[in-house]
Amino acid sequence: MANDPGGHFNVAPTQAIRGVVDSVDGRIVMAYRWGLVPPWAESPKIGAPMINARAETVAEKPSFRTSFRRYRCIIPADAFYEWRRDGASKTPFAICRRDGSQLAFAGLWTTWRDKATDQSLKSCAIITTSANGLMAPIHDRMPVVLPEITWDEWLDPRNEDVPALQSLLVPYPDDVLRAYPVSRLVNDVRHDGPELLQPVA
Repeated sequence: MANDPGGHFNVAPTQAIRGVVDSVDGRIVMAYRWGLVPPWAESPKIGAPMINARAETVAEKPSFRTSFRRYRCIIPADAFYEWRRDGASKTPFAICRRDGSQLAFAGLWTTWRDKATDQSLKSCAIITTSANGLMAPIHDRMPVVLPEITWDEWLDPRNEDVPALQSLLVPYPDDVLRAYPVSRLVNDVRHDGPELLQPVA
């Protein structure tokens, strides 16, 4: 994922990403570790595989259901990467908006507290849904991208209308996005620069 807490173009699980939340002072930007760590977890290591939450089960899964009801965020990104299997190899693609504006992923967040040190860790996950027509030849899942008209409803912490919230978790329209192959350098998180978003033949 290309997200910008510090100008990063190749964000990996457990790294810092930014999320937008509603607060008493209005919308604010917070830093989160990518990989949700539930408050009941014994260790933050559990969060490494929890980078995504499936739209179909997010309201029921113990790891995500409380956050889905109360702690939702929007995670902005310039693009995201996905890999298409081509025989024995995989080809990386960047997916972004055609107009160049940022994507707004539906996210969840929570706070984990270390009982030994009382230090806290804020972490998050991105909700995924089934692929749209553009994504289907590349991968069968994609992040939920929220249209601006839904942001108020999604971010309102007082909104616990689960069916209404789940109705927002749908594939983004095909014609708003574009997908193109990028360098295999994106496979290694040590590579992190704007060249990763450049198309390749």
